[in-house]
Amino acid sequence: MQNVTLKIDGMTCGCCVKNVTRVLSELDGVAHAEVSLEKAQAVVSFDENKVQPATLVEALEDAGFDAAVA
Repeated sequence: MQNVTLKIDGMTCGCCVKNVTRVLSELDGVAHAEVSLEKAQAVVSFDENKVQPATLVEALEDAGFDAAVA
């Protein structure tokens, strides 16, 4: 497992945090996603053989958030 920190813009409330957590958790290969509204970021544990950070960013952007690897 690897960890990556994603910078996420566009989260404004707890519902956004839940949506980001759901989007990340539904991706095959993601073991855990810890999302912080205050820090505007997510720390994601993932299996690098199943998913790459670029895929995580793309999934968040498809959900309406601006995301990048921090």
